[in-house]
Amino acid sequence: MTAFTVALVLVAAAACLLRWRRPAWYWLAFGVTLAALRVLVRYRSVMDACGLTVPSARWRLSLARATNRPISEPRPPRIRRLRPTRTGLVLRLKLRPGQDVFDIAAASDRLRHSFSMFDVTSREVRSGVVEVRMTGYDVLKRVQMPAETETRAMRVPVALREDGSVHYRDYRAIPHALTLGATESGKSVYQRNLVAGLAPLDVALVGIDCKQGVELFPLARRFSALADSPDTAAELLDALVARMVDVYRLIRTQQRITVDVPDAEIAADIWYLPEELRPTPVVVLVDEVAELALYATKEEERRRDRIITALVRLAQLGRAAGICLEICGQRFGSELGKGITMLRAQLTGRTAHRLNDETSANMAFGDIAPDAVLAAIQIPAELRGLAIAGDASGGWHRIRAPHTSLRQAVNLCNRYADRTPDLPELAPFRSTTGTVTELVPSAKASPATA
Repeated sequence: MTAFTVALVLVAAAACLLRWRRPAWYWLAFGVTLAALRVLVRYRSVMDACGLTVPSARWRLSLARATNRPISEPRPPRIRRLRPTRTGLVLRLKLRPGQDVFDIAAASDRLRHSFSMFDVTSREVRSGVVEVRMTGYDVLKRVQMPAETETRAMRVPVALREDGSVHYRDYRAIPHALTLGATESGKSVYQRNLVAGLAPLDVALVGIDCKQGVELFPLARRFSALADSPDTAAELLDALVARMVDVYRLIRTQQRITVDVPDAEIAADIWYLPEELRPTPVVVLVDEVAELALYATKEEERRRDRIITALVRLAQLGRAAGICLEICGQRFGSELGKGITMLRAQLTGRTAHRLNDETSANMAFGDIAPDAVLAAIQIPAELRGLAIAGDASGGWHRIRAPHTSLRQAVNLCNRYADRTPDLPELAPFRSTTGTVTELVPSAKASPATA
């Protein structure tokens, strides 16, 4: 008995230590079993208390009266599958007649407390089937991306969602996006994760960094073109517009709309072209969009109008030509001048890190998900990297990108430097960096030289 007691105490101590220091290990070792038992034992009573049950069918009630048997209890949604994951549980439910997916969504917070889980979210899989994802611990406190992620052309994993799933940036589905974040909010780390995910792919990277290139120029070996000032950015954007026009001419000549050509082979964008003729897709990263929109003189105003017009044209017409925009900034509001709201309307994807003002949050989510505005301005300053991600569908999630240092991003870009395509239109803007970029720490005076 003494040995058993000692072993039990050691197991309990190990569980407490894992829960404190390694919550993911604790979940896989102890939490998933306890949580699954808790859900199965409490399921019927919790669903009844949360108002997620329906009365029995009339034929059951009539049969019970005819046979003088007790009337059956109200029925909760039927469990079709309970699947454990590395971060929680996935519960797939079959709704009863009369129930709605919004009933499950409205009761998510009550289900979280009742099942003693960290977070509960739900989504509709198909008509009558709802998937409830339960998170066993705070997965965003210490982000650990899965070892294996789904790989697909122009689709890269960049962050982890609050329900434990991977947040992907899919440029085929959402070609243009807006990313906002105040100073020290984690926006630069999110951008590095984008570059790190795109570096191994067959894609041309174009950067506009008006902070004299301090963010993007260390990654120059993987970029086909870079601009470090508004003047250079204006010329670079004009070159991209010219490339877009040339790509559309290529698509037009390759459409071959005849009776003999199947509908699936009629080219409407670069992805329908034969692989040997398909132009290289381009991802344009703008590090600070406000620097492109500010002006102080008449000449700078003309340059500003030229830049914004080119960005709007690329956002409106660039998708079919394989040109995608990733617009980043600390501040994004209508006071940046004409054309800004028109540009915002074309940026389907929205990501907002911690923001200092509600106006920027409204510009990010006010037109697609008003309830995400409050969540964006309530991100605490100590949680760098935490962000709200949404799109035009109205859905939004809390995400957090894993920390990627500038040294790691530089090494990755140098490793895949051979994949950098040489585009003739952008050759004048190619960085002249010929050697591997090195980050040298500031030298300290030695005793011999002091």
